Amino acid sequence: MNLSVYFVTPDGADDALVLAALRGGATAIQLRDKTATDAEMTAQARRLIPHLTAVGVPLIVNDRVEVARAAGAAGLHIGQGDGDPRAARAAIGPDRILGLSVEEAAHLTAMPPGVVDYVGLGPVRATATKPDHAAPIGLDGLARLTAAAPVPAVAIGGVNAADIPAIKGCGCAGIAVVSAISAAPDPLAATRALATAWSTA
Repeated sequence: MNLSVYFVTPDGADDALVLAALRGGATAIQLRDKTATDAEMTAQARRLIPHLTAVGVPLIVNDRVEVARAAGAAGLHIGQGDGDPRAARAAIGPDRILGLSVEEAAHLTAMPPGVVDYVGLGPVRATATKPDHAAPIGLDGLARLTAAAPVPAVAIGGVNAADIPAIKGCGCAGIAVVSAISAAPDPLAATRALATAWSTA
């Protein structure tokens, strides 16, 4: 599983944005939409999955177990308030990817062994993308949590291409971004810049 350039979609993202990120070199895509219905999200996931599967990129659904199952998505990502990871694992089965958001060391301690495949660590910085986020952990906190994580970790929250050398230096497996791609004038070029920065850091 390549988590190096992990694109998390903003609410209302259209297929064209996701496909631009894919063409630019995104290695994992999380479909996250707090406004869409389950039916809308399932339909979008079903449209996108063939394009992603063709190039070996997983589509991971944020939070919604039923959408992940109905669409045949590669995985599910849950936050600390989205229920027990063991229940999520039981719901999606042993073969799908399960990611978990982690904001502090206690979350790693509480994580059941052998259940979660990767963790999203953050927010590294304050970010307008998620106004209700936890307190930023900074790069020092990121390094500490990455060292303690028993599974691969991606950094998320106010990070961009300029942060990649530091993030890679912390031991992270990747960088997860929303606005660094979605708000860019050219999302494809922005994704390509992230991929290049990661490979050369």
